[in-house]
Amino acid sequence: MLGKLGRVVDPRVLVSSNTADDAGVYLMGDGSALVLTVDFFTPIVDDPRDYGRIAAANAVSDVYAMGGTPLVALNVLCFPDEQLSPDIMVGILAGAQEKMAEAGVVVIGGHSVIDNELKFGCSVVGTIDPAKVVTNAGAVPGDVLVLTKPIGVGVLTTALKHERLEDAKLAEITELMATLNRAAAEAMVEAGAHAATDVTGFGLVGHAAEMAEGSDVTLEIEMASVPLIDGALKAVRDGLIPAGLANNREYYRSYVAASSGIDSYVAELLYDPQTSGGLLIALPEDRVAAFEAALAAKGGESWIVGKVLRRSDRPLAIV
Repeated sequence: MLGKLGRVVDPRVLVSSNTADDAGVYLMGDGSALVLTVDFFTPIVDDPRDYGRIAAANAVSDVYAMGGTPLVALNVLCFPDEQLSPDIMVGILAGAQEKMAEAGVVVIGGHSVIDNELKFGCSVVGTIDPAKVVTNAGAVPGDVLVLTKPIGVGVLTTALKHERLEDAKLAEITELMATLNRAAAEAMVEAGAHAATDVTGFGLVGHAAEMAEGSDVTLEIEMASVPLIDGALKAVRDGLIPAGLANNREYYRSYVAASSGIDSYVAELLYDPQTSGGLLIALPEDRVAAFEAALAAKGGESWIVGKVLRRSDRPLAIV
């Protein structure tokens, strides 16, 4: 559909919707650059404050994925005012403001409309050094792939919708989704990452495919090394498959060359849509230790999940 609109042609635009990157980058007259994004979605959890926290962390993640520093945000709210209490709106906005404050971002306003379905998110603007923009198109053969959050949020929130998720597990995945990707972003810039993307609605396979296509390489994912949230595999085996997972599988399976003997249930989770997932980062092999040390010093975790190969028949290889 975007192809029908024509490409963005402006020398000041360094990154735009011409590619599948996480945010746009616009060059200012003084040589600095702005990084801009917007994201919103329907509730992923029941608690209004937690919904606001997660939505804010998810929106600001696009700036982090580019290696930028977020500065200001605007709220975007669709609210069914005849169905829900105003206190719910206040809780959502308060949660978002709390999370943005943690990120050092000032919420300076926003826009709301009456709608039949609740939706919330944020538009975020930050700054970035034009010489240090980390896109999803810079991975090179020999790079190591690192992931900074475990996957499985989609199937577990589906379990929540079916009232089959324990309170302790809900609290765990809520905090995971509400965790900022700031530490990972700072560490990857310090380590000189070649490429990065945040793992969200298209799942690990979808976002890895975008990186592979943008970089004209093949990404090899070691399935046994991909971190899974405890309980996610059981949810898949119990048939708690979100519609987004099925859609991702249908669209992206042609991108994947999978080794024989792979556990089909684990393979399903590679397509699982994430909300406010971690960063998938391509690093030079000799910079991985520096990245891990920098991230650990900031209290973050990471897992080596694969490597970058020369382009083969398909953009992704699952082994």
